[in-house]
Amino acid sequence: MKPHSIFLVYALAALAALAPFAIDTYLPAFHIMGAELIATDVQIQQSLTFYLLPYAAMTLWHGAISDAIGRITTIKWGLSIFVLASIGCAFAPNVETLWFFRALQGASGGAGNTVARAMVRDLFEGAEAQRVMATIQMLFGIAPAVAPIIGGVLLGFHWHAIFIFLAIYAALSLWAALMFLPETMPPEKRLKVSAKNVLVSYKSIFSDTEFAKLGIASGANFSAFFVYVLSSPVLLSKHLHLTPQQFGFLFIPTVTGMVLGSYLAKRAAGQYVAKRVVKAAYIWMGIIVVLNIAICTFFPTDTVYNILPVALFNVGMALAMPILSLAGLERHPKIRGTAASGQAFIQMLLSTVSAGLVVPFVWYAPSGLAWAMAGYLLLGWLVIRHSMLWKN
Repeated sequence: MKPHSIFLVYALAALAALAPFAIDTYLPAFHIMGAELIATDVQIQQSLTFYLLPYAAMTLWHGAISDAIGRITTIKWGLSIFVLASIGCAFAPNVETLWFFRALQGASGGAGNTVARAMVRDLFEGAEAQRVMATIQMLFGIAPAVAPIIGGVLLGFHWHAIFIFLAIYAALSLWAALMFLPETMPPEKRLKVSAKNVLVSYKSIFSDTEFAKLGIASGANFSAFFVYVLSSPVLLSKHLHLTPQQFGFLFIPTVTGMVLGSYLAKRAAGQYVAKRVVKAAYIWMGIIVVLNIAICTFFPTDTVYNILPVALFNVGMALAMPILSLAGLERHPKIRGTAASGQAFIQMLLSTVSAGLVVPFVWYAPSGLAWAMAGYLLLGWLVIRHSMLWKN
């Protein structure tokens, strides 16, 4: 890969990683924030829902806006608002104010991830696009590992420092985008943005059953892992008895699995047909899910036993993800920004349901999380097995 391409990929990865940083960095601070803001665990947990719901809703607009005013301008506005919202979170005097600024973070933070996804397909074709997407996914995967570690360190100063860090990270990501990313939506290709045009575009996208199947399968696979991220304050503190500074015990192994899966996806690009790779990924994930349930049923709670299956699951999840994502974007080449928004919306909608409804009911024990993982994988498999990608 040429030097300028490397900087381009790093800039895209930095934009994509903003979402996991915004979610994972403050997880170690949940209990301390609850005590200082006089809020319960559930109220602090709902700050994730207040982030994810606007994130999901606005992803329906970020891509369409980037199709209309350009990719770089959309990134500029989105990340600028995110910086201000992060500062607001840092100085929130109560949980209600935290909810408000987390919602503003969610509404603006998806611009980077959505536009980055569209830009990959704008700039690259075929196997090269799959390799670039897998590379970005590897770099993106590092964020969930280092974010809670950074959060644990910053917690030594004050939980406010965590949100100041997010503001600085977003500002640096914006600078990198302006420095290294080209505008891939020139004026002559732009579409007029209006509610009517957006609705027409989404009617075209979501009436495409193949696109919907690919999006739901990818989102369900991710949610199977994400339930562990969302429940980590309870899983790690109450069940595994780890300190906030030890949250890396979950995130480093699980992200290592994600990076390994992304590396395998990069190596497989152009070497094996997509159907074979996706089927192999599902077989692997199915084996790990059964193993995870068995461990939670027959073995006592243990840091290694309860975390290793999640890391192994992520190998299969990350192996399939670039293929599912690119196959969906290929369905609508003239409105890739909107298509990328549609993909992100499906994924974040499932994540929002997990944060607000699923996780509080399954974090009572590691076995509850294991069954939630199995349920999401089953959903993904039931959908993808009826897709053209699986059959052809």
